[in-house]
Amino acid sequence: MKYTYIDLFCGAGGLSEGFDKADFNNLFAVEYNPNFAKTYERNFPNHTLIVDDIKNITNDKITDILDGKTVDVIIGGPPCQGFSIAGNIGRTFIDDDRNRLFKEFVRFVSLINPKIFVMENVANMATHLRGKTITEIVEAFETAGMGYKVKYEVLNTVNYEIAQERRRIVIVGVRKDIDATFNYPEKSDKIKTIKEVIGDLPVLESGETSDIPNHVAMKHSAQMLEKMGYVKDGGDRTDIPEELRPCSGDVRKYIRYASDKPAVCITGDMRKIFHYNQNRALTCRELARIQTFPDSFIFEGSSIQIQQQIGNAVPPRLAYLIAKQVKETLYNAQISQG
Repeated sequence: MKYTYIDLFCGAGGLSEGFDKADFNNLFAVEYNPNFAKTYERNFPNHTLIVDDIKNITNDKITDILDGKTVDVIIGGPPCQGFSIAGNIGRTFIDDDRNRLFKEFVRFVSLINPKIFVMENVANMATHLRGKTITEIVEAFETAGMGYKVKYEVLNTVNYEIAQERRRIVIVGVRKDIDATFNYPEKSDKIKTIKEVIGDLPVLESGETSDIPNHVAMKHSAQMLEKMGYVKDGGDRTDIPEELRPCSGDVRKYIRYASDKPAVCITGDMRKIFHYNQNRALTCRELARIQTFPDSFIFEGSSIQIQQQIGNAVPPRLAYLIAKQVKETLYNAQISQG
């Protein structure tokens, strides 16, 4: 009998990919963005996907969909917009309207009472308002439904054989009546470089396409090609002559990946960060490789829509390692009940 899970705010499906690989059975997934949903549907044709605002999925509808099935795990990464001013004008994180999606996640946990939940989010959730925000979040889960034993940790993907510096908080709750402890995945000493994970893909010029799905090079302007031509492997905008160099803008742009290091964090817009030895931005397939999506995982949409899907995703390898730890916790719970 496989353990079951629900994926909320599933996006393209990074978490689902990892949990499926760990042999969990998906009961349903929820995604609001129709472009993200197309990618999810293509790669998980056997999953039930609800494309809607999560607030429209009533408690009665959830009960109808589940039809008496047991949910072992709820996973997801609710977008939280309220970090900038929450608390500064008397609001708490929970009360800030922009964090209603977090409250929806708590609602699902409260109603369904899964054995375990896993919530992924931005790293600064751990330190926001000198720890007040995370304390509030933990308290919300401790009292949700039957109550949960909650722990959290900021994980950097580079420590799990993922060729990327990406720090994210992973909050895990084990239902209070379950006699088992969740342990985070063990770190690896092996650091993967960007060249190791994308170096075998076909070389492409600006604007060139290939037979590999999503491996299509962005078409850059002549001015952009001239600027990036000056930036060396691992270099930045200071390599560009002063008269051509952009004098304002994000300092994380106009840099070239260092071939002998992990990539910088993949976000929803990587158009001004250049391949370590090719004069262009990375293709969506290269970005997906860095995020550990298999080449068989095909993304739907325009190039920028796909970049957003990839940048928002939990790397499937990290999801898989977390899923294995969740599985071990559930197994240990069965033994203790034994």
